[in-house]
This record gives sequence, C-alpha cells and structure tokens, in this order.
Amino acid sequence: MNNYKKYKGSPKKNFIYNLIYQILVLIIPLIIAPYLSRIIGAEGVGIYSYTYSIVYYFMLLCLMGVNNYGNRTIAKVRDNKEILSRTFWSIYILQFVMGTIMIIAYLFYIFVIGVKYKQIALIQLLFILSSIFDINWLFFGLEEFKKTITRNTIIKILTIILIFLFVKNEDDIWKYTLIMSGMTFFSQLFLWAFLKGKIQFVKINIKDILKHIKPNLILFIPVIAISLYKIMDKIMLGGISNVLEVGFYENAEKIIQIPMTLITALGTVMLPRMSNIISNGENEKAKEYISKSIQFVMFMAFAMCIGLICIGKEFAPFYFGREFEKTGILIMLLSITIPFLSFANVIRTQYLIPKEKDKIYIISVILGAVINLIMNFIFIPKYQSIGACIGTIVAEFTVMIYQAYAVRRELNIKKYIIKSCSFLIKALIMFIIIFPLNFIEIDSLTKMIIQIVLGVFIYGLLNIKYINSIIKLNKFLHKFKK
Repeated sequence: MNNYKKYKGSPKKNFIYNLIYQILVLIIPLIIAPYLSRIIGAEGVGIYSYTYSIVYYFMLLCLMGVNNYGNRTIAKVRDNKEILSRTFWSIYILQFVMGTIMIIAYLFYIFVIGVKYKQIALIQLLFILSSIFDINWLFFGLEEFKKTITRNTIIKILTIILIFLFVKNEDDIWKYTLIMSGMTFFSQLFLWAFLKGKIQFVKINIKDILKHIKPNLILFIPVIAISLYKIMDKIMLGGISNVLEVGFYENAEKIIQIPMTLITALGTVMLPRMSNIISNGENEKAKEYISKSIQFVMFMAFAMCIGLICIGKEFAPFYFGREFEKTGILIMLLSITIPFLSFANVIRTQYLIPKEKDKIYIISVILGAVINLIMNFIFIPKYQSIGACIGTIVAEFTVMIYQAYAVRRELNIKKYIIKSCSFLIKALIMFIIIFPLNFIEIDSLTKMIIQIVLGVFIYGLLNIKYINSIIKLNKFLHKFKK
C-alpha cells in the first residue's frame, strides 16, 4: 500500500510553519520574562530553573535519540502503512518503557535522595509524563508539520494567557510550574487524536523493539554531548568567575539564538525529506537540495552575523539596560559562530543523519565539547565571559571543519565554500559602510534603525542576482504544480 502522496508535503510551506513556531518559541520568553521577574522574583525564577534543569535530564533519558531517529526512520517507511505502523509502535513501546523507568527514578530522587523544593519538583513530574506521550517525531517524519506547529502555537499562546491570569505574587511559583508543565503535557496528549487513519494497531514482538535500541542510543550520544556542550560555558563561568558574568553571557546567547531560528527551522523541515530521498536512492537530487540549502543559509548567516556585529554594542544596553553594556561585546563575539553553526547544521540534518553517518556526527560533537572545555579552562580565568565566547567560537569552528572534512569525498565542499565566500565579501562591504555609524552621536534607537535599514538595502542590492534567482525558482515551481 503506497501512502507517499498523502504524506508528501511542501518543504517551503513546512519551513514557513516551522519558522513561525520557532520565532514564537523565542518571543514568548521575551514577553513573560519581565513580568515573571517582577512577580515571582529572582528566587522564584531560580527555583523553577533549578528544578527544571534536573527534570530535563530525566526527559532526555526518556526520549533518548528518538527525535532524530524516529523522524528519520518514519520518513523511510512512510510509503507502506503496515510497515509504518509496525515501526511506529516498536519505537514508541521502547520510548514508553524508558519513560516508565525515568518516572520511577525521578520519584526515587525526590523521596529517597531528597530535594529542597519537593512541591515544585513533584509538579515538574508532568514534564516526564509529557515526554512519554511525545510523538512529534512521527508527524515530522510524515512531513505533517502544520498539525504539530498549529497545536504548539495555540498551546504557547494559552500558556501566556494563563500565566498573566493566575500568577499574581511570589507565592504563585507552584501555579507557574503547573501551567508550564501541565500545558506541555496536554500539548503532547492532544496530538494522539490525529493518529486515526495514519497508524493501525499491529502485533509487535520483542525483536521489533530491540532492533531500535542500538541506533537510538547512537543518536542519544550527541544529544547528551550537545546538552553538556550548551550548559558547560555557564557552569564553568559561574564556577571559575561569577554569576554576574553568567548573566552577561546568557543574555548574549539569547540574542544569537534569534537569527539561528531560521537555520533550525530549515534543518527540521529538510531532515525527513532528505531521509526519504536518500532511502529511495535519489542521491543526485539530495546533493542538489544540499547545495541550494547551503547557499540559502550562508546568504542569511553572513548577513545576520555582520548585522549583529554592527549593532551589538548599542543594542545590549538599549534592550537589557545599562548594566548589561558588556553583553554587547559578547553579542559581537558570538555572532562569529552563526556561519559555522549554519554550515554544520545543513551537513548534519541533510546528509549525516539521513545517511546514517552517525559516527561522524558523534565524533564532531564530542570533539567540540572537548575543545570547548579546554578553551574555557585557558581563557575564562583571565577573560571571564569573553573567554567563554572564545571557547564557543573555536569549538563551533572545529565542529564545522570536522564535519566538512569527513564528507569531502561525497559532497563538493570546495564548491560550497567558494559560493559562500561571495556572500561573505558582500557582507563585509555592508560592514564597512554601516559600522562607522556607531561613532555618530545620535540616540541608540535611531542609530540602530538607520543601520538595519541601510544594511538590508546594501546587502540586498549586492545580492540582487541571487534574490532574483530564488524568486524565479518559486514562480517556476508554482507554475509546475499548477
């Protein structure tokens, strides 16, 4: 039974859906953070963050590598409903068993080992329950992004409304925790209503389940490595330096995550499509997608990188307050990682994971984590948060270089770099024109608006040929579909 046409979606539409959702995920903390800081205070925010950071690792152990593995595996078998159903249930049973074990382990941690904030920790248990029922990977593998993203968007908006309605004073931290964990649980449970017609009940034997353990664990290694990778800077910065430097660094990271939303959205959308294309033996088509994707992300990455370098110093004190003036320097430094992250993201999500070259992916992430650790030990004691930025830049560059080198015989990396360099040159021309505006004595907001508008105009004009080619391609595809 062939169901491929039913599941085959538009990468462009899926990209837009996912981009909108990723932007929403970034905007929500920016909306509620000032409110929560004033209502439940620094201690309340700290208690929630502390308890969530612990439950987060139980959630990771519940899901293991299923988000990438399930997505990839479903994309390969979605053409046949019976095989699809067998694959879904065998992966999900493994997820359910791991989730049950994690609930028992978490309750042991709360009641036997003992925790300081027991009430809040118990409410956080809902996050593990939500992980047990998380089947987003199925719908991503089927390329049905609209359902999951529409649901998530509605849930996120409802979450904001509930926080403003019910969290009124510092004693309401339990309400805030219940809203966050409860809405996440409801969000995952709700998605099960859409299984009808897509998945049928089939008998699963133990062999069907066991065969998924090893590949799932392989993809779990980079998940753990990345989680350590992302929190290592702040842990070491807090331990070697002080919490003030952690605050500067964390706010800089938040700003860098905004442009990376675009790249993350593209990678999420393209992973199942590339998995399906590669499994069908369409290698040339896969390489064409990779080439176009790298061109697009590097076109965006260099613009965002140079743009943030130009406005970072003015933006930080304007947005976060004068106390966070140092954050501006950190934004400028961390912006350098955007092209590295973007290039590596395409290689990883559109080639390494779909091609099941998990070893390369794992080695690159572990290498990045080790480099980050070494750089932090060298530079943080002397340069504090700036030292952490140096470590991140070197680590992200190392990950990108290793991944590119490892696939150099299969992909035309040299061609990708040459095409990317043209965007870098044009971005540097933009920098030469708009960066000197920082020395003009006018108010920060006006200055930044002028820089952004002028930067977009200059970069757009210099890349008019590439922009025009994208517009022509979209028109051609639209006519072709008709």
